[in-house]
Amino acid sequence: MNTLKLKLFVPVAMLLLVSCDTLMHVGTLVTEQPLTTQEVSGGLKEALAVGVDSAVVRLSKEGGYYLQEQVKIHLPPEADMIVDNLTRIPGMDKAIEQMEIKLNRAAEDAAKTAAPIFAQAIREMTFDDAWEILRGSDTAAVHYLRTKTYAHLYDAFKPKVTQSLDKPLVANVSANESWETVTAQWNTFAGSFAGQLMGVKKVNAQLDTYVTQMALEGLFYKVGEQEKAIRTDTHAQVSSLLRRVFGGSQ
Repeated sequence: MNTLKLKLFVPVAMLLLVSCDTLMHVGTLVTEQPLTTQEVSGGLKEALAVGVDSAVVRLSKEGGYYLQEQVKIHLPPEADMIVDNLTRIPGMDKAIEQMEIKLNRAAEDAAKTAAPIFAQAIREMTFDDAWEILRGSDTAAVHYLRTKTYAHLYDAFKPKVTQSLDKPLVANVSANESWETVTAQWNTFAGSFAGQLMGVKKVNAQLDTYVTQMALEGLFYKVGEQEKAIRTDTHAQVSSLLRRVFGGSQ
């Protein structure tokens, strides 16, 4: 190659290299555009809908609470001393087990009412809510839902729980009746001279109130599990929008 051709080739080659580099840079900008407010809002609403649907469906099935130790509802903790004494009587351990099954069945029945209440809160989410949730902790969406829905869920759950606990259980006696009978007898003993000497405390928990509260705690716990999965697990990001908003496509 003569000197003249070489002098012409070098600038052209450099121009081509610069042009390629520019095109690559432009391409990167195109494919990595920042999230829009509409995308964040849509992605958060979709994530909440997916998480809520999964949690409600699982918990509302028979065994949804009872067979999952993280959300299983036991008798109120303040009744532990009653349970410890009752289990010493032959056959009473089975009666207690049946009562706990009934508590969890009541929660499972009530869980079915959660879906429309959650759906309303998701529809009402603002753009500011969406950005705050996206930038928040791995359970920021659950915190949002708890703030927006807890009172409504409690009002929806409580009648369902009470109705379930009033149904006959063993010997045509409901869980509520069994609880009231046992606690009344226990509280009579606790108020006696012997009970006071022993430091026995009365049990004042209302069974339907306790079960309602525990059912809601279990519900929010399971929604939280789903939120954490959607934020971090690409397999849980079931749409391209979720993958884009939560980084699964990066």
